[in-house]
Amino acid sequence: MNPPDGGVADELPGVAPRLRDLRRSRGLTLETAAQRAGLSPAHLSRLETGRRQPSLPMLLGLARIYGTTVSELLGETPPERDAIIRGGKFEGAEADGWMYQQAGGSGRAMQALRVRVPQAAQSDLVRVHPGEEWLYVLAGHLRVWLGETVHDLAPGDSAHFDSLTPHRITAVDRDGAELLFVHTLLLSPAAELCLGSGIHRR
Repeated sequence: MNPPDGGVADELPGVAPRLRDLRRSRGLTLETAAQRAGLSPAHLSRLETGRRQPSLPMLLGLARIYGTTVSELLGETPPERDAIIRGGKFEGAEADGWMYQQAGGSGRAMQALRVRVPQAAQSDLVRVHPGEEWLYVLAGHLRVWLGETVHDLAPGDSAHFDSLTPHRITAVDRDGAELLFVHTLLLSPAAELCLGSGIHRR
């Protein structure tokens, strides 16, 4: 028999308690979570008690708010992801003068890259976006502008900063610089954040 407001309680078994548990574990009230998801508190309450089944857009919105995936909301076990990325010949992509190669797994909250920066590449390009960035100089010398402050980095030096700080990066040496680069992937791929647009494979 269907619940009184038209949902089918057994279509997505287990979703209702997971929605409630996730909201509580994130320290969110029903009203706050509903507001962020664009729902009424009454509607979210019905989802959490199984009296209403969520649509896919609702699941996507709630997963984003709770910092999880739709698969987790549905109780699915994600496939195993390879944690090891083997080294080898540098074969990457080009974006606005930078060469970069994936150095971490996909589908993560952070993206790790191995990057080669030519001298003066993007020397006048200032970036501001949500998230954090961390870089570690492997070879060459790097110049990093963070707001009004300029830092010269040598091999072994690193920088970790809030990406909302206006920043730009350039290599000082004629032969450029090579670095490890990690950033939180919130809005766009790396090419649209700090590496610029216009990616070309080589």
